[in-house]
Amino acid sequence: MRNPAAHRPHSSSVRWGTSLLFSTLLLGFTSLSAQEDAQGEWRYWGGDAGSTRYSALDQIHAGNFTDLDVAWRWQAENYGPEPDFVYRATPIYADGRLFTVAGARRAVVAIEPATGETLWMWRMPDKPRWEKSVRKNYGKGVAYEEVDGRGIVYTITPGFWLVALEAETGLPVEGWGPDGDGMVDLKADLGVGEPDPWEGFAPEEGHITSSSPPIVVDGVVVVGNSGEQGYYQTRREDIPGHILAYDAASGEFLWRFHVIPRPGEYGNDTWEDGSWEYTGNVGSWAPLSADRERGIVFIPTKPGTNDYYGGHRRGDNLFGTSLLALDARSGERIWHYQIVRHDVWNYDVPHAPQLLDVTVNGERVPAVAQVTKQSFAYVFNRETGEPIWPFEYLEVPQSDVPGEELSPVQPFPTRPAAFEMQGLGEDDLIDFTPELREQALEIIENYRIGPLFNPPSIRNAEDGTLASIHCPGAFGGANIPGGAAVDPERGVLYVASIKGCSAPQLVPGEGVDPDSNMRYVTRGPGGVGGPQGLPLFKPPWGRITAIDLNTGEHLWWIPNGDTPHDVLEHPALEDVDVGRTGHRSHATVLATSTLLMYGEGRSGEPNFRAVDKETGEEVARVGIPAPTTTAPMTFRHEGKQYIVLSVAAPDHPAELVALTLP
Repeated sequence: MRNPAAHRPHSSSVRWGTSLLFSTLLLGFTSLSAQEDAQGEWRYWGGDAGSTRYSALDQIHAGNFTDLDVAWRWQAENYGPEPDFVYRATPIYADGRLFTVAGARRAVVAIEPATGETLWMWRMPDKPRWEKSVRKNYGKGVAYEEVDGRGIVYTITPGFWLVALEAETGLPVEGWGPDGDGMVDLKADLGVGEPDPWEGFAPEEGHITSSSPPIVVDGVVVVGNSGEQGYYQTRREDIPGHILAYDAASGEFLWRFHVIPRPGEYGNDTWEDGSWEYTGNVGSWAPLSADRERGIVFIPTKPGTNDYYGGHRRGDNLFGTSLLALDARSGERIWHYQIVRHDVWNYDVPHAPQLLDVTVNGERVPAVAQVTKQSFAYVFNRETGEPIWPFEYLEVPQSDVPGEELSPVQPFPTRPAAFEMQGLGEDDLIDFTPELREQALEIIENYRIGPLFNPPSIRNAEDGTLASIHCPGAFGGANIPGGAAVDPERGVLYVASIKGCSAPQLVPGEGVDPDSNMRYVTRGPGGVGGPQGLPLFKPPWGRITAIDLNTGEHLWWIPNGDTPHDVLEHPALEDVDVGRTGHRSHATVLATSTLLMYGEGRSGEPNFRAVDKETGEEVARVGIPAPTTTAPMTFRHEGKQYIVLSVAAPDHPAELVALTLP
């Protein structure tokens, strides 16, 4: 599948960029890399190339967790407004410094780990293109690699540029990239149209940007991407999110993998009626992972345009909603697995694949586990792509939307079992009181309900329903705000999830946008409220599940936090023991050699909790300034272990909070 198209020269040699150096940096910064071992660093978004979110550090444990105190707080809002619901940057720690991003222009910053002091900052100026970008505030972090003995930080800007910065100074790396200014215009290498170097693609062609950092493996920088939310799209045309790769030392363009295959490439026949020519949106917005030893990069992908109607893209639509294993040096496809065929449920793969070795029936197996919105963990041999446990291809409901043709079957793992509610039936409805249950039954009379893969339907269909409810929905199951951690020593997966359903309403395209050329478009992912402002279904509403990946068995599960105050104080629940429901948010999990730790997530309380990994029993908790918003990280600096949390709330500015022992 390699397609190393010749690099297109850039039409401008202007060197864009700003670097602000602070006095602390100029005084001279002593590298601590010689004093740090691999266990003390956090060089990737997910801790390591395999995105385990695990650290072998053990200084913080059950006996001293409650002694944790705030070491420093770093204000992300200083770099531009950060809406509380999208701030999701996880710093990395490498060579004695923290590196992260902040603000709509996705400024890159270096932070002194012991004090939270800003050492340097770099960001693109007003141009090119950042202000027109979708998902500007969605930056999750940066990548780092040592090249010829010097540290380099790699970032992707909202305007879809790849930039290489000197880790010591924050200045663009001289001589890197086609113009030698430390930058590469990624849009020019997609092989799609003729994007203007300043304006990018025309609006009618579509949108492309990034939300996750690149990953560096075997001297290659591999770049994913993201686009406009699929449930807002009214045209069938969009930009395909092909995967790009560059030489880490020079910035030279190396290869491009077509996530929507072209004629003659494997999978092109799964895009019927020539739909490969105009469909876009397939790409990889979640973080990437890599097996550095084997030189494999793992790519999770999303569906094609649009998320809930695929009548204009008949067929299974490879490589949409798939897990791809590519050779990092050549871009050749080693193996792939399509997790959802012809996806019309917005079941894009939302989390980095996680690598670990497991022992199955006495045999040591190199594995990759992929958690999903539909609440399955798909587990493969990462060398061969063979499922660790068989998948069953089961018949699923079919659509009555004109023009839509769904796959008759979808893959269901036989192990592990689903970690969250799948589908919706009357037995799943809230039943704290007979009155609430009756009201819930009245609500679902307006909707079609059914099992997993219940297809979207037309608003005000002939049967009088408003829409179909599918569970989990766009925000249910596992998702990027919480995700999962794995303990590679024990072979255990800890996955955070929520019960959440969607009820997208399909409406005629021309009735929404006169320029629409889709037969049907969606008016948002659509949730369904329950009676009197309560959830429609029974608790727990958020949970963490421990799964043994050596056996495929669930070990335990716990609610995410306690019971929300608005539930405890709800007038309809007076004198009702609702139990511990958990919060309607994705817990943000982190595993170490001693503990499983988690924050309660965006709709939770400002707590950081410690759990016994063997039993799920909570052993300690500490208060934090605001609820967590994304994955925590940990590192050791000058002999001390730190934990850094991203926090925010509607009444609290986005910030990084560092915890450590006295």
